[in-house]
Amino acid sequence: MTTSELTLPQAEPQAGKKRGPSRRVMGAGKQLHAGPVTYLVLAVFALVSLAPLVWTAIAASRTDHRLAETPPPLWFGGNLFKNMQTAWDEAGLGTAMLNSVIVAGAITISTVLFSTLAGFAFAKLQFRFSGFLLLLTIGTMMIPPQLAVVPLYLWMADLGWSNQLQTVILPTLVTAFGTFFMRQYLVQALPSELIEAARVDGASSIRVVWHVVFPAARPAMAVLGLLTFVFAWNDFLWPIIALNQQNPTVQVALNSLGTGYVPDQAVIMAGAFLGTLPLLIAFILFGKQIVGGIMQGAIKG
Repeated sequence: MTTSELTLPQAEPQAGKKRGPSRRVMGAGKQLHAGPVTYLVLAVFALVSLAPLVWTAIAASRTDHRLAETPPPLWFGGNLFKNMQTAWDEAGLGTAMLNSVIVAGAITISTVLFSTLAGFAFAKLQFRFSGFLLLLTIGTMMIPPQLAVVPLYLWMADLGWSNQLQTVILPTLVTAFGTFFMRQYLVQALPSELIEAARVDGASSIRVVWHVVFPAARPAMAVLGLLTFVFAWNDFLWPIIALNQQNPTVQVALNSLGTGYVPDQAVIMAGAFLGTLPLLIAFILFGKQIVGGIMQGAIKG
């Protein structure tokens, strides 16, 4: 009788002990599948969200006479590229696009950088009056931005910056919302023990920020950067006051298409569609990384 033929007696399970993994443990690794109702709701929300953009493209591809008819057109026409070319030439969108990229890019980089540093200070550093300063920062969000237009314009005029891009960039180098957003994220996502370990290893404050804070805050920085870029690109109130048609951003340039005795609605829609394209391209190129960063931050949290 060989060893392989021997059978060892199996021990009887003891009372009160589980015989195998519970159903909850066995199903912990399974993916949740959405039902048809979930897909239906998501499809409705997607259609409602895309409807304004689709209508803008449809109107941009038609003539002004056709848009005035009833019922309005519900499908694309053949004048899209012609109207886009007209809007590009009449509004000077080449210069406006370049200015908007400079303004939105500078505002985004500075806001993400300074808001992360300020949020880290409020979240993890101990200094006097930190609570009061945080409340003061949050309180500035309660002030309507329209109240600051006149003193801000006088200040920029005294600096000799009228009709220059730094007039639009300087007031939004850092925002209270960005500071509060990064502070709330770093409170949970950045363990204090990690900072102390870096200090024990002899890391300076700059190395702690660069090698510890920035990697931990990367998901929130991506979200804040996207929100800031969209806001800066679409901002109209302050640029229309600080700039003119010789040195405009996209929104200021599009304002010139609505002037005249009978504005061409199709050309206006074509200009609006052109002004939206850079945001769509940016989200298509970087949307996956941004969503991935959000999910990574959610899993870590």
